[in-house]
Amino acid sequence: MGGQQSRGGPGGDASEQDKKDKKAKKYEQPAPTRVGRKKKKKSGPAQSLRLPTVVPATKCKLRLLKLERVKDYLLMEEEFVLRQEQVRPQEESAQVERSKVDDIRGSPMGVASLEEMIDDNHAIIASSVGPEYYVNIMSFVDKDQLEPGCSLLTHHKTNSIVGLLADETDPMVSVMKVDKAPLESYADIGGLETQIQEIKEAVELPLTHPELYEDIGIRPPKGVILYGEPGTGKTLLAKAVANQTSATFLRVTGSELIQKYLGDGPKLVRELFRVADEQAPTIVFIDEIDAVGTKRYDSTSGGEKEIQRTMLELLNQLDGFDARTDVKVILATNKIESLDPALIRPGRIDRKIEFPAPDQKTRRHIFQIHTSKMNLADDVNLEEFIMSKDELSGADIKAMCTEGGLLALRERRMKVSQAEFRKAREYVMYKKKGGAPEGLYL
Repeated sequence: MGGQQSRGGPGGDASEQDKKDKKAKKYEQPAPTRVGRKKKKKSGPAQSLRLPTVVPATKCKLRLLKLERVKDYLLMEEEFVLRQEQVRPQEESAQVERSKVDDIRGSPMGVASLEEMIDDNHAIIASSVGPEYYVNIMSFVDKDQLEPGCSLLTHHKTNSIVGLLADETDPMVSVMKVDKAPLESYADIGGLETQIQEIKEAVELPLTHPELYEDIGIRPPKGVILYGEPGTGKTLLAKAVANQTSATFLRVTGSELIQKYLGDGPKLVRELFRVADEQAPTIVFIDEIDAVGTKRYDSTSGGEKEIQRTMLELLNQLDGFDARTDVKVILATNKIESLDPALIRPGRIDRKIEFPAPDQKTRRHIFQIHTSKMNLADDVNLEEFIMSKDELSGADIKAMCTEGGLLALRERRMKVSQAEFRKAREYVMYKKKGGAPEGLYL
């Protein structure tokens, strides 16, 4: 037995050594199986940059759809903002233009006159069309300035009083041209000695020395009518009288007395003489009186009847129940034959002064007035134009001198020669005849 144990001992050690050798060979690198150069591996992206693998599960699909809807909404919002930035300047310019139109057009309002105050908040007005209304007075209207007869602004729908028309904006007063001190004088009038003497006796002396007429026991003339050809100095003489007397000069054209609505023309005449009484001494100069003072006749036209009513109011104001010693009326016309006889009869218009075409003496005086401040050349001979047979009025002579000076300036010369005066006469006569040679279209 001892012998078997001794044999088994060394045998067991050999088997353990074999197991260790087999285990070491198991982890050895295998022999290469390919021949040739080994191919290098390409390095891929870094681990942090690699995209995770997304598995298209149900939850992820719903989130994708939601994000796509959010993206569409953001795109729509961006497009809306861009369009608003493009449209905003156009809207601002449109708003500016709209505000300009509103400023020009203003709020639609009507014009009426105050008849009677009922209380602090109500009044009776007469519209320009005719009927009267019981209306409210807005709280922002200055009630201290409201008085019967004043012009008002009314709302176009409710007819409520929304404002008061001042004198400078009142259409009844704005047509009257007030001239406190005309610059013209008798020295600016060439000739017309007889006409100047007559208008002095009829207009100037009653305003400056009324006691002379009281001493002699007569009443001064109420009015004067100046008639004659155009350009003979009618308006110039009226301004010279107003300058000489230092009186208020009210100038109205006859066509301005013709108004659109019924009753406005007579109202304007009454307003004219009311202002003349307030600013007395006054000279009322109505130019082109034949626009409203023509002869009356039967007519079915409403416009003709309104003109005749305006003339009747003018006759009433010329008569007047109150003696107007400080108000003188001067009328002017080119066609006295077309006026109504009731307008120019004695008692209303006591003086009729004719202005004829200037004769040679008057022409010479007018030329001296207009050429006194001009630089004339040595060859200028005004007697050629004074003695000519051309029918030159005072206005034509003034236009002729002005045109001669303009022709000299065109040639860069500071003196007017005889040639310029001849060209100026031809130009003035050409324009006077209508701009076409006589008989060209016959």
